[in-house]
Amino acid sequence: MRDFDFPGRSTVHACNGMAATSHPLATGVAIDVLRKGGNALDAAIAASATLAVVEPQSTGIGGDCFALMCLGGSEEVIGFNGSGRAPAAAALDLFLKQGMREIEATSVHAVTMPGAIDAWTRLHETHGWMDFSRLLAPAIAYARGGYPVHARVRFDWLRAANQLRQNEAARAVFLPRDQVPGEGDLHCQPALAETLAKVAAGGRRAFYEGEIAEAMTATLRAAGGCHVLEDFAAVQGEYVTPICTDYRGIRVHQIPPNNQGLTALIMLNILEGFDLQDWAPLSAERTHLEAEAGRLAFAARNAAIADPASMTAKLERLLSKDWAGELRSSIRLDRPLENLPDLGLRKSDTVYVCVVDRDLNAVSFINSIYDSFGSAILCPQTGVLFQNRGRSFRLDADHPNCIGPSKRPMHTIMPGMVTRAGRALMPYGVMGGDYQPFGHTRLLTNVFDYGLDVQAALDMPRVFAGESSLELEKSFPAETIRALLAIGHDVRLAPEPLGGGQAILIDHGRGILSGGSDPRKDGCALGY
Repeated sequence: MRDFDFPGRSTVHACNGMAATSHPLATGVAIDVLRKGGNALDAAIAASATLAVVEPQSTGIGGDCFALMCLGGSEEVIGFNGSGRAPAAAALDLFLKQGMREIEATSVHAVTMPGAIDAWTRLHETHGWMDFSRLLAPAIAYARGGYPVHARVRFDWLRAANQLRQNEAARAVFLPRDQVPGEGDLHCQPALAETLAKVAAGGRRAFYEGEIAEAMTATLRAAGGCHVLEDFAAVQGEYVTPICTDYRGIRVHQIPPNNQGLTALIMLNILEGFDLQDWAPLSAERTHLEAEAGRLAFAARNAAIADPASMTAKLERLLSKDWAGELRSSIRLDRPLENLPDLGLRKSDTVYVCVVDRDLNAVSFINSIYDSFGSAILCPQTGVLFQNRGRSFRLDADHPNCIGPSKRPMHTIMPGMVTRAGRALMPYGVMGGDYQPFGHTRLLTNVFDYGLDVQAALDMPRVFAGESSLELEKSFPAETIRALLAIGHDVRLAPEPLGGGQAILIDHGRGILSGGSDPRKDGCALGY
């Protein structure tokens, strides 16, 4: 039980349905869909569409989507990869001839094809109950009539203002009077509202073919991109078989590569060899072990994860407990790892949604445009802000994640799902770009090693390790920081909160749903 003498949140409990998102307006939309007879997937789509309007720095219909689902509370996990590909003309030589060594965040070459609309419509065709147009109606209303800017949204918006000023169309939409809107100010996106309305009426074809696709292509071509209409028409997500590992009696499921979910599974496999309960949740020892496991897992991620067609490393090897044991053997409690490769980790923005309905359909759903406001390239006719997911590609012909025609990049956004004893147990996710495997691991070990409720598990201070430095949130105890410094860590205070997350725990015995939402964001968990 939390200490009610101090600020905080209580875990939310309900019986009939629950949703948790990073924005209260989106959570309200999801609950409304559930009350009106929609299922968990319907609610997740409606919430994600709303977030594409009210959290424009984190997501949009110019971005990508992944989903994990358990139907009827069963242990079978369905996965969907809704990540877009590079343009068909994106050959490595195109970039090398321009003297490029990496793809910059605001470069048109960072724009991969948007997969979110395709994912929403394809998932809905198979598993949705409510009419698709009704699911987009709240987002259309907020884009057309306006939505009040919330505190965390504005915090991120302020930090991206200079990036937005680089694009005239983005500046006009997101910097009215050349200023970031104030907290509580009403912000409208009328062009986006019209695009969403056309998608609501015409489905995925209205977005990937015809006038919307033509306008998006023209914007990207004018910026120097190699995108063509055929690239939009070719967008097609796919159902995938999730990957998983067992940890402390639970089974943790992730989307397979090109997704980085494997990184969290490697971390868990490494940590499984330590009895974390020997140390306090905020101890230097627990923090050190999590950091070291993360460094080893990210080194593997950076070397191996790419579009599956280009991967040379075998998934079986990367997921094996024996290999995790080899990695674990290099960890020492009295000093950090040395001589690691440059991990090049960075944080970015995302939205995550989890929903469980009265039939125990459990959905873990994530959407993103990658960096804050993505590429900051906006199509003025459609209001579509393009993601910059292509920034993840390498410009190295020998690397499996090298950019190539119609290739998917290594992708950071990762929905999570936990099952146990033949049943769905917990859809969950933690946002934050490269931080996400750390966030998944901390949340899961908080719940299943330390026995914390989902809200307390999300609240706990977080750690993010690079190849040499160790970022800690400011709420870490001073004695933990001193102890980490004493064994040689280069400890730094994180300049902003690390990630944000949501989770819903299903108690099958009592028939109760228990949800939490990260205080680092504006959102909440609600049930009925």
